[in-house]
Amino acid sequence: MQASFSKMSDSTAEDWQSIMGEQMAFFTKLPDRILAHMELLNGDYGGFPVDRLQHSLQTAELASQAGEDNQYVVCALLHDIGDTLGSTNHADVAAAILEPFISDENLWMVKHHAIVQGYNFFHHLGIERNMREQFKDHPHYQHTLRFVNNYDDLAFDDSKPKLSLKHFEPMVREVFAKPLKSIYKTAFEV
Repeated sequence: MQASFSKMSDSTAEDWQSIMGEQMAFFTKLPDRILAHMELLNGDYGGFPVDRLQHSLQTAELASQAGEDNQYVVCALLHDIGDTLGSTNHADVAAAILEPFISDENLWMVKHHAIVQGYNFFHHLGIERNMREQFKDHPHYQHTLRFVNNYDDLAFDDSKPKLSLKHFEPMVREVFAKPLKSIYKTAFEV
């Protein structure tokens, strides 16, 4: 059954029962859409020594090898997923995708990693390299600084063998299985 309202204010409980059935089916395919979008980064070098997909995979591999939990590793994998659609605010795009599924600490890390990473190159572009210092007293700043220093900054190694997204697929499916926070969270608990 398809909903029949022309204004949302005229919708009924029956309409929403039908809609939510469809939305739940759509939601279960979110990991597939995310993995497919990650493939768009394959071959996109943007002038970097490795393509955007390999950078993301190397970042996730470093985090995984260091013993970070699956949620953190998925954040490492997806931290630059916004590059294709949000070229001027890629970290915000990545954070918006991840937000319902991750901790506040990891969300802040993903959302602010670009400014923290900027210390390593902003000065080459005439941008204030210490821009990240505005956040130095934030409770999640050190978490983000560690992410950049230990994983993101080190993940441009063109001498490494090519990594596969398949390795991280189970983690992506696990993290995106159920939102931790969302205005619709109760709908997912039904």
